[in-house]
Amino acid sequence: MSLPRLCFFLLLAATAVSLTVLLAAVLAPGGWTIVKVLILLCFIGVAPWLGVCVGNAVPGFFIRVLAARPARTVLPVAGDIDHAPITARTALALTIRNENMDAVLPPLGRLLAALAAAGFADRFSPFILSDTADPALAAAEEAALAAFPHPVRYRRRRNNAGFKAGNVMEFLDHHAEGFEFAVMLDADSEMSADAVLLLVRIMQAAPRMGIIQHLTVGRPADSAFPRLFQFGMRAGMRIWATGQAFWQGDAGPYWGHNAILRIAPFRQHCRLGPLADGSAILSHDQVEAARMRAAGWGVCLWAGEEGSTEANPPGLPEFLRRDARWLAGNLQYRHLLALPGLRAMGRWQLVQAILLFTGAPLYVAMLALAALSVATGGGQAVERGTLLAFAAAWTLAIYSPKLLGYAEVLLFADRRARYGGAARFLAGAAAEFVFTLLLDALSQLHKTLAMIRLALGARPGWLAQNRVVRGVGWGEAARMFWPHTAFGVVVFAAFTCASWDAVLWALPFAGGLLVAIPFCVLSADPRVSAGLRQRAIAAVPEEGTAPPRRRN
Repeated sequence: MSLPRLCFFLLLAATAVSLTVLLAAVLAPGGWTIVKVLILLCFIGVAPWLGVCVGNAVPGFFIRVLAARPARTVLPVAGDIDHAPITARTALALTIRNENMDAVLPPLGRLLAALAAAGFADRFSPFILSDTADPALAAAEEAALAAFPHPVRYRRRRNNAGFKAGNVMEFLDHHAEGFEFAVMLDADSEMSADAVLLLVRIMQAAPRMGIIQHLTVGRPADSAFPRLFQFGMRAGMRIWATGQAFWQGDAGPYWGHNAILRIAPFRQHCRLGPLADGSAILSHDQVEAARMRAAGWGVCLWAGEEGSTEANPPGLPEFLRRDARWLAGNLQYRHLLALPGLRAMGRWQLVQAILLFTGAPLYVAMLALAALSVATGGGQAVERGTLLAFAAAWTLAIYSPKLLGYAEVLLFADRRARYGGAARFLAGAAAEFVFTLLLDALSQLHKTLAMIRLALGARPGWLAQNRVVRGVGWGEAARMFWPHTAFGVVVFAAFTCASWDAVLWALPFAGGLLVAIPFCVLSADPRVSAGLRQRAIAAVPEEGTAPPRRRN
């Protein structure tokens, strides 16, 4: 095992074991009961994900702080990636299904114009890969493209067999002749010409690299929900991606968009058949990465954030529906862990994707069991100091990428300036952290309910996504979140039976359940959104707080 990978797994193990021991010390006073044992067992299932967070965050932070070019430092590719001539022909493949073309085409137009201005128009050709089945929407797509000022090749499938993976493979099979690479774009993707050229140059410098994934951040958002969500996600993903690239090297992740792939090996090795029950693989990207690596081709991550963005869901309902869709896809990986030929790192990628969601029901069970234990007198002997140490350690572990991302910005004057200075940055970080605490509690329960529905036979699908900013009414929020609110009321009633002290301890970790309905409404309220924009709270550098600075 290489030193970076040993470092990661040691951090993972140390975090998981130390937190488990600390929780045991919290539970032990007063004697062990069945409820306490169940709490500890649930946490043992959660602990590996906490270790993954720390294992990625710690090396990522030090590299971001100490290296002159962090993304270049962790890139497992030698050679000139800054100025080499562009010799390969690359397809720009944008996948859509039932999308608003008024939102899809402008980012593509900006990319094509910038590539043409840089003198590379002959090296790139755009393709629209449509899986739209509705004839009226398809006609709207064709009309929008007829008015588009750039030539684009448009292809629409009559059915969406295999979902997005099938869409991409059909394109590679029948429409990609003469192209060496393909840059994959989603309907909400936007990439700069510099970012696309960089991916091509990395591919040219590494003839055995099959996929290069670009770190992707949220584009500037007006609505409160995506604005706050992506402010924290950006800080965390910058640290996470750098750490992940450090130890995974050429066995890295693929997220399905804002990435470049080498067409010939991808077409040969990444063709996905149905699962044993005949259903299609929903979350195709990590499987494709694992199969590419199994065939001897590299998969790596460019951890620079400049020039690669996406839009996040405009409100809580859309966010949770997307999460439920990803959950259904990632849980399918349990059927693929035994695929022949995968390398150890490929199987780990699938395990890590599963861990992202399997902790949710364990978290919910721990909360319910803790409430039961406290209500029946099991918390009377708990020492506050030990409990505080565990709560702080848990919080630091699970949010370590984000917290270290905030620390990285605050350590450097030029990075603070990009966000409008330390005071404005700290205001955004504080608002985002409160937002995240509220969101995570109800998100865990929502994932748990989604898993229950799957266990009861629900068939997951890949429905069209709403990307349009909208308000959420109180009736819609109540219909969607009454189970979360009811569960929160029951849990906090149990804590109240013990003491108000217990309620205060639980509020940071479960308070979001009690306010799920107003949280949903207010995070989509135009007045709240306008207030955040006017005060530049959670503003990202692209909003104009300071001139951008490339530091990859």
